[in-house]
Amino acid sequence: MQGLIGAIDGLNERVGRWVSWLTLVMVLLQFAIVLFRYVFGIGWIAAQGAIVYMHAAVFLGLAGYTLRHDGHVRVDIYYGSASPRAKARVDLFGSLCLLLPMSTAIFVLAFPYVMSSWRVLEGSPEGQNGIPGVFLLKSMILAFALLVALQGLSLAVKSWMVLTGKTPPPNEAEAGGQGV
Repeated sequence: MQGLIGAIDGLNERVGRWVSWLTLVMVLLQFAIVLFRYVFGIGWIAAQGAIVYMHAAVFLGLAGYTLRHDGHVRVDIYYGSASPRAKARVDLFGSLCLLLPMSTAIFVLAFPYVMSSWRVLEGSPEGQNGIPGVFLLKSMILAFALLVALQGLSLAVKSWMVLTGKTPPPNEAEAGGQGV
């Protein structure tokens, strides 16, 4: 079980660290777009489209990483002061009854939508000036559902380990380590 947890946590850690760099690229590109547009009167539709692509990649690609680091919004009326076992029960229930079914539904419902986009290699609605990879952008929906589902599985296994008296592996990023 610890190998499974380590593999899932490591995957989301690597994806999260890589994708997070897109925020810097996005800011620099947006600055360049504004500078060139208002100082030089030059505009690039493809560059503006790239901002949308990166924005989608950041929000969809970092969802599993955020779950790994317990960064999603939660109403802490009960959870914040609960014991580790009570937190594990909430996490196990939430993962198995809410997160995993929703991630599965998103994946199953989005799959035909994404595949139809791949079949025609869907391009930009801006024609020649846009980015010709809308099918890649839509694929992020499947990546999102898969990464969140995997991290939900890791959370469920860790919760089960707490409830059965086993010690889950430490979250290296929270323990002060460098992560995977």
